[in-house]
Amino acid sequence: MEHIAKRLESKPHLLRMGCLLSETVLIEIGEECFYLTFHRGHIEKIAQGRNRKIPWRFAIRMDADALERFWQKLPAPGFHDIFGLVKLGRARIDGDILNLVKNLRFFKEILAIPREEQTA
Repeated sequence: MEHIAKRLESKPHLLRMGCLLSETVLIEIGEECFYLTFHRGHIEKIAQGRNRKIPWRFAIRMDADALERFWQKLPAPGFHDIFGLVKLGRARIDGDILNLVKNLRFFKEILAIPREEQTA
């Protein structure tokens, strides 16, 4: 997640897309939890580990294998998209889904940053 935060700073189009987003989001990969605090599109803070005291707006939960397959250079059908993973039963979205949908392209591209490195 730290790597994604660093790469986000080098992507001005993503920072423009997320400029109105200032929320905390939970990304859960298997048993690992990452609380990403965004401020105007920038990842301001990453807290790792399960913590019930950190409020979040929405959560994206998936298993580690699904995320690895999502990050492949050419993901298999269903593994190419957040909602594809949900449809396959490999991910779940909880909380304020409207906030996710308002910023959907921003989150899809952030989560796909490691895929770009597979391509390069």
